[in-house]
Formats: sequence, C-alpha cells, structure tokens
Amino acid sequence: MKKNKVAVIMGSSSDADIMKASVKVLEQFGIEYEFAVVSAHRSPDWMFEFAKSAEDKGIKVIIAGAGGAAHLPGMMAALTVVPVIGVPIKSSNSIAGIDSLLSIVQMPNDVPVATVAVNGAHNAGLLAVQMLAINHPELKEKLLDLKKKNREKVITQNESFNNQ
Repeated sequence: MKKNKVAVIMGSSSDADIMKASVKVLEQFGIEYEFAVVSAHRSPDWMFEFAKSAEDKGIKVIIAGAGGAAHLPGMMAALTVVPVIGVPIKSSNSIAGIDSLLSIVQMPNDVPVATVAVNGAHNAGLLAVQMLAINHPELKEKLLDLKKKNREKVITQNESFNNQ
C-alpha cells in the first residue's frame, strides 16, 4: 500500500528486536514502512531532520520506540503533525520499562503521543493500521477479519474447555 507509509523508529539498534513486532503487523496488512534508528540523544540533528521531513516523505504514522529516558516519541511529536505512537522499551538502562512508559505517556498539553504497553510494538503496529483504516476501507476490512478470527479462536478455546 504505497500511499500509506509508516515510520518505525527506535532510539538504539538494541531496540530492534522489540520493534520488529510492529513491522510484522505492517507487513501482514501490506503497508509500506521505513525502519530506522533515530536517537534523540546521540543524533539530535538527524532526529530533527527525520521529523521535519516525515510528511514530505509520505509518512502517515510514526511508531517510535525508546527505553530509558525515552525522549524520542515526544520529540517526534513536538516536531511534526504526523501522529506518533510511543513504544516504551524495557532496556538495559531502564527500570523495568516503567521509566520509559512514564516518559512517553506524561506528555504536556499540545504534544500528544499515543502510548502502548512496555514492549507493546505489536499493538503499536495495529494502532497504526487502525489510524490508516479511517481513510482506507480495504484496511478496515482486514481489521474486521482479524477481529473475526480472534473471536473464532476464543470460541474454539471455550469449546475445548467444555469438551474436557
């Protein structure tokens, strides 16, 4: 889906394994994506450039994962009008990811960042798809199909309990 591009970015390459869950979801829905390290602390000029050029590059949603101080999602949201989804990451320098969660979720007025659970990159990918589905009925249909499959899975699980 070339007209829908999502940026999946992270503060460090050590976050890549977590953030790949977003990529898997985007691929499942046929959505083009960019996957990159964009550090708020180690490469602030690159972060500014990335945020300022996002809209021109056709990026419709940014999924930003960060651990520790976790400034990347908020800084991206401060620099662009493209919606940002923050993924707090439990990293080697975080306090079980709680510090990252609080850094991302406690944004000031006028700088919103949608925030998912610690290491919740899968749901960040789905939230991006839902945002894009507002204007794309084919994505909405795929999401409805996913909901249907999830419901069927639960029914099957309950039937197996009742047959024991």
